[in-house]
Amino acid sequence: MKPFRPGYIRLYETGELQKRIEALDGILKDCVTCPQNCHVNRFEGELGVCRVGSLPMVSSYNPHFGEEPPLVGRYGSGTIFLTYCNLRCSFCQNYDISHLGHGTEVSCNETSSMMIELQRRGCHNINFVTPTHQAAQIVRSLPRAIEEGLEVPLVYNCGGFEALETIKLLDGIFDIYMPDIKYGDNEVASGLSRAKGYVEISRAAVKEMQRQVGDLVTDSHGIAQRGLIIRHLVLPEGLAGTREVMRFIAKEISTNAYINMMDQYRPCYKAFDNPRYPAMGRRITSTEFEEAVRMAREEGLTRLAGITA
Repeated sequence: MKPFRPGYIRLYETGELQKRIEALDGILKDCVTCPQNCHVNRFEGELGVCRVGSLPMVSSYNPHFGEEPPLVGRYGSGTIFLTYCNLRCSFCQNYDISHLGHGTEVSCNETSSMMIELQRRGCHNINFVTPTHQAAQIVRSLPRAIEEGLEVPLVYNCGGFEALETIKLLDGIFDIYMPDIKYGDNEVASGLSRAKGYVEISRAAVKEMQRQVGDLVTDSHGIAQRGLIIRHLVLPEGLAGTREVMRFIAKEISTNAYINMMDQYRPCYKAFDNPRYPAMGRRITSTEFEEAVRMAREEGLTRLAGITA
């Protein structure tokens, strides 16, 4: 097997990375970075749904051992938790970061230093959590990190509500995409996350991610090098539309897709205050999760993280 070499290094060497930086920064001037299409000039201090300007905002960064096994390995996934979010999920478990904005505005040089520090600590990858609204800032931070020796895979750990044109500009930059596919029904997506058209938008984005990186590939130690990891959080009373999501993955992505069926839903933030979806006020049952796994199997999907039965 050839030694792993991230695509972002080649883009830097050919000058293409600088072109991508300019294109992504250009979008911030009339922001359509994500499907919220706020049309604000973030370089002039105008703020849209995500409430982030032109500089990175970071909540924390550290080796993380609670991610999927191919990301964690022995030394952890180097997570950089970015502040705020382009989704408004009423049940968000990280609402202090994504809704309340607990974090600090930093320079791109500081973001570069975070990447290098995490790599020096042995992390197997740099994992940007909630990167959608800060894609331009991340890419703008890369040249200095590359010059200082960055060489591990980059992970785009997102909520799935992505602008297709932004994802296309990230081609070759991110080695691993890890999107949520949260919903199989637009009405539920709008009611729980204020994400109009989520189903079609997320599906188009995930198809482009799959085109760029393909199925997940790991090294001889089981550490992820490149590919797609899909997360799906099972919700009470089937509100996530698991059957529709699994069918889409099997038919339009890959039957070999690496999927993390997540069972850790718990009521958080405003989950108790939605009379339209009262079931969100409780945890899922073991029966609901088992049924979700069965649906995935019935659709021909077998590469389910942590599930062997």
